[in-house]
Amino acid sequence: MLFRRRDIVSSLLALAFLLVLSLSSVTASSPARSAANNNPISTIPTLPSQAGAILTPEQLQSPPGTPTKVLEVTMGSDAGAKPVVVLPDSAKLLIGAGGIYGAFLYYGSLQEDVFRFVAPDGTSFKQAWYLQVLEALANVIIGFIGMQVSGPTAGIPLRMFGISGAAQVSAKACTSLALANGLSFPVATLAKSGKMAPVMLGSLILGGASYTLREYLQVAAIIGGTAIVSLGKKKGSGPASSLLGVFYIFLSLLLDGVTAGFQKRLKTETAKVGVKPKPYDFMFWTNLFMCLTAIVIAGVLGEVNSGTKFLVDNPEILSNIIKFAICSAVGQSFIFYTIANFDPLVLSTVTTTRKIFSVLLSIFLKGHSLSLMGWSGISLACGGILSELQSKGGGGDKKKHSHAH
Repeated sequence: MLFRRRDIVSSLLALAFLLVLSLSSVTASSPARSAANNNPISTIPTLPSQAGAILTPEQLQSPPGTPTKVLEVTMGSDAGAKPVVVLPDSAKLLIGAGGIYGAFLYYGSLQEDVFRFVAPDGTSFKQAWYLQVLEALANVIIGFIGMQVSGPTAGIPLRMFGISGAAQVSAKACTSLALANGLSFPVATLAKSGKMAPVMLGSLILGGASYTLREYLQVAAIIGGTAIVSLGKKKGSGPASSLLGVFYIFLSLLLDGVTAGFQKRLKTETAKVGVKPKPYDFMFWTNLFMCLTAIVIAGVLGEVNSGTKFLVDNPEILSNIIKFAICSAVGQSFIFYTIANFDPLVLSTVTTTRKIFSVLLSIFLKGHSLSLMGWSGISLACGGILSELQSKGGGGDKKKHSHAH
């Protein structure tokens, strides 16, 4: 119980750190917002990475750079006027990133506990696809409730949701399979931090995006730093990673890139038909196809029966998996909020930041250790991450992206 309290306290401390960073970004951009407040209707460039505008279907179909009117909160004297509250990009990034941090730091701790668990008979939990069924099911339930409350969006192109969901659940299952096959949690998590490279590659090839030189340099710093951290692990600080575990984590990274490309294409297709899915539309439909994909594969592999038997025989791991699924549902609520409002690279930046802090928590609380070179890698990676967050939170309007329609 003490161990779990420490996990929660550490997670909250890491979340508070992120909030301070995000608030710094908000404060830095406050002069510009003050000027905008003096003019209730301001004109800014419309970019996929911006979330401060309420877009009409016609505006969704317009090319990047088309001026878009943004309504700010007004306190006029008109009795019949109804104030319209529109959050700036930095505030929406704060909401999305804060929610992802709070839920997924604990999620990561629980995930490590699940795959490090050893039953009295010496067996361990290896039913990765069955775990994805349970996780996706929790997200489907929360997504359906949220979609009914906010109102479902009609005319959504479900084919792209199906492809994106199948790729995403496959990437998640491969990460779990890497852990189940001997890859340590810090190494697996740091390797997943390199997902920004395949995300950019997938968006370039499948989504028709282009990125600035600064974005390429930031990604290089993050990937280089995480590679240094992986090489800087002290000898004897944990079990050696298996080749099969390494194979699964690289396959997961490849699927991350495919997923990001299809997510960008999904947003392009919805814009073409004049539809803008709400966050819970994204959450429900993506996880529904994730759940269906996982059910089929788990059923073929026989993991449904074996996984259920393992959980019944070991109720202590069942409680961890239940909390794991709940954290996933809460965290993915914020993930799909971020996807609906920002470019996939923004989401990748936030989740990569979370992974760095998950590694730190694992190092300090679960017996892992790093050499001086490893800590140097963390510093390099964090520098690239914080630079990316600053540019997204305060200077995202200066970036130029082009997309195929």
